[in-house]
Amino acid sequence: MQDKIPYYLLVTLLIAVGFGSAIYRHINLDIPWLPGETREVWRVEARLEFTADGDAIVAQMAIPETHPGFTLLEQATASPGYGLSYLTEEKRPAVRWSTQQASGKQVLYYRAQFLLDDKQDAGWPPPPDVSEPPILPDPIRLAAGRLIDQAQQQSANQITMAAQLINGLRSDDQQVQLLKQDRSLAAAALLLMQLAEIPAREVTAIRLKHNRRNQDSLPYLMVYAEDQVAFFNLTNGKEGRPERLLIWEMEDQPLIDLEGGHNTRVSFSMLREVVPVQTALEQKYRDVSAMQVSLHSLPQEEQQMFRGLLLIPVGVMVVMIIRVLVGLRTSGTFMPVLIALALMQTSLGAGLAGFVLVVVTGLVVRGYLSRLNLLLVARISAVIIVVILLTATFSVIAYNLRIVEGLNIIFFPMIIIAWTIERMSLLWEEEGGEEVMKQGGGSLFVALLAYLVMSNGYIQHLTFNFPGLQLVLLALILILGSYTGYRLIELVRFSPFTSSSQEPPK
Repeated sequence: MQDKIPYYLLVTLLIAVGFGSAIYRHINLDIPWLPGETREVWRVEARLEFTADGDAIVAQMAIPETHPGFTLLEQATASPGYGLSYLTEEKRPAVRWSTQQASGKQVLYYRAQFLLDDKQDAGWPPPPDVSEPPILPDPIRLAAGRLIDQAQQQSANQITMAAQLINGLRSDDQQVQLLKQDRSLAAAALLLMQLAEIPAREVTAIRLKHNRRNQDSLPYLMVYAEDQVAFFNLTNGKEGRPERLLIWEMEDQPLIDLEGGHNTRVSFSMLREVVPVQTALEQKYRDVSAMQVSLHSLPQEEQQMFRGLLLIPVGVMVVMIIRVLVGLRTSGTFMPVLIALALMQTSLGAGLAGFVLVVVTGLVVRGYLSRLNLLLVARISAVIIVVILLTATFSVIAYNLRIVEGLNIIFFPMIIIAWTIERMSLLWEEEGGEEVMKQGGGSLFVALLAYLVMSNGYIQHLTFNFPGLQLVLLALILILGSYTGYRLIELVRFSPFTSSSQEPPK
């Protein structure tokens, strides 16, 4: 029993590490369990228009960053004749255009691509410091004090108090009108937050709607209360952040700073794209080390190659189950897996027909070569050459008969086919044609089962996106390797003995 302890520990470790890595990739990298999932990617374009005065121009526009709900994938600008620089290390991320001289109407573009990402864990900026309130005339100070006192009586915390203050600003009361005199609604709301010592900042946001053009930005108030953040639409006073509300600027700064021009206007256009989740995740984790060491960092050609290679353990598992538990004999140990891989490159019917045709013809040729008493190496080499010539011949015939699927016979591994022909020929000589039919038919049956499993979209998704599951397959193969019980075929074979032993003696 103690000799088995390292074996049990190894199997347990393999299963734990395999499932653990898969769960990690699902939770932390947002890789889905099921294939076919999609993500929304939004292409947003900001159009900056202004009239240049004929002198040097310096235009600076705030740009968004990754924040909860959205991941910035890429950004670009279109600004012919202007110098360009990104101020991404500043407290206020921005793009800056500059030119020595410009006159008349100018149009600059900034484009960004965002992933709608509910798993994005980037935090909001810390709350601003509450500064000393300005010195206000007595009527305005009294009006603000009455609003704050009334809001305190009707609220339970800073967020509910901020909601009451914003709702109060939307009334037609004379004191409220006095407070909003010469002030925008946003400025009045910020003043009340400052007087009430509530951390808040004005942010600029845009509401994403598919295929919209010339959309204006929306002013929002961002209110902090300990570890909570609340948003208030200053246009209609509603609280909450819609799912597709993109926060463009969140540092209490103007959206545009312009030197050398006037009549500025910023409008937004947006377009939604639905992309496969794999494409979105590859862009999202382009610079993340967890993905850089994964298969997704490889070029597409190599990725396609590994998609096929990672399916081989699945086919091996099918062969193990059929041979160990069922007891079906095959020609070669893992020949069915190679046949299944070749069938995945061809259509099922044409692939099976081509394989049978080449093997049967090769057996006829091998039967003739056996009469020449050649050495094994020479015999195998001759069979390989014959298989290649047969494949080329059948491909040409299929092409001239307009059977396009027949061309895919070249995907079958020539060496393996030649070795299969040699094994079947020796088996025919030693045990007869019946055994050849049993093992050949068993190989094709197992290959068909492996093909059906390996071509399943769910299996392909799991093997490529969660390579740690290969360790689970390894653990299962180790478990099957220690099985010493009856096979299903043996139970059927020995069933007459069971029934005869239960008959009463005469």
